[in-house]
Amino acid sequence: MRALGAAALLAGLLFTCGAVATGRQDKEKEKELQKLLSEIEDANKERKYDEVLKLAERAAKLDPKNPAIPFAAGTAHDKLRQNAEAVKAFSEVLKLEPKAIVALDRRGDAHLKNGDFKAAIEDFDAFLKERPKFAPDHWRRGIALYYAARFKDGVAQFDLHRKVNPEDVENSAWHYLCNARANTPKKAREDLIPVTKDTRVPMKEVMELFAGKIKPVDVLDAAEKAKLGEEDRKEARFYANLYVALYYESEGDAKKCLEHMTAAVEKYEIGHYMWDVGAIHLKLLKKKK
Repeated sequence: MRALGAAALLAGLLFTCGAVATGRQDKEKEKELQKLLSEIEDANKERKYDEVLKLAERAAKLDPKNPAIPFAAGTAHDKLRQNAEAVKAFSEVLKLEPKAIVALDRRGDAHLKNGDFKAAIEDFDAFLKERPKFAPDHWRRGIALYYAARFKDGVAQFDLHRKVNPEDVENSAWHYLCNARANTPKKAREDLIPVTKDTRVPMKEVMELFAGKIKPVDVLDAAEKAKLGEEDRKEARFYANLYVALYYESEGDAKKCLEHMTAAVEKYEIGHYMWDVGAIHLKLLKKKK
């Protein structure tokens, strides 16, 4: 799945809001604030998110009404997987500047990763109401719909995403997962979105698994046997276990789902959004035990 980056948005918001906010400061505070905003932007680019939070705290004392500052903090919390804190920060952005629509989308992500799927959908929908052109890109909304048990709506969202991302096995898999719950695995297999050009390991095998052509062990073997570097192999193992777990869930095998979701999340942590999805899924599974 393709994730939309926040770096350019953050830089733009810092620049724009910084300029507005510093007009309300005396010259000394204005100079200090601009320096802090510049340091926040640099720290964000360098992925020094703990440093971003420290700088944002200092900047907020100088200009507590500047929405760029909690936006920077929210972005840092998100990167550090501090989801509850990210929700609070992006809520503060929207309190200070209700027109900061991107904060709705970012808060939706934080809600999803925190397991509040209804709130995630509400934020995503509010964002898309203002920015409807992004609706086809919003696969994250489809995932939230799956966890909110709105399976028919999930099918529609992944059908829509196909228009902008037709060669993504993950989109096909989530379409299947929603369709299997809305209807049956047989129907989901009949409607499976064909993908032939996703070269990531082990996406070819994931596609074949959901098509009913191979077994889960074949997906796991593909990740193990591929000639990959250490980090790429870790990522392949994560995705293999994630989609094997989700496949078992669609087949009603809770024990196998838990086994492979545990492996994906606890053995093969990666920096991608989908790890966060796996983590909240695992949390839900453990609650059922």
